[in-house]
Amino acid sequence: MPPATPEHGIEVRLGEVMKERGVSSNELAKAVGITPTNLSRLKTGKVSAVYFTTLSAICAHLDCQPGDILAFAPARQEAVPAAD
Repeated sequence: MPPATPEHGIEVRLGEVMKERGVSSNELAKAVGITPTNLSRLKTGKVSAVYFTTLSAICAHLDCQPGDILAFAPARQEAVPAAD
């Protein structure tokens, strides 16, 4: 699983879910309507945002929930100073 990035603490589990479902990157990219490059960036957590329409299409094709492919990992997130 790719590590959570310090900027947002989100772990992306998309690759694992795709593997469990036997879905290739090219198949999912075509089904969702995004480029294979953008899917690769999403799988590796190298994006800072994802459209809900894209997330919905991914979940529909993989028959999963957003929480199956995205997780918040607060322990890995850098400490953020508390606001006074």
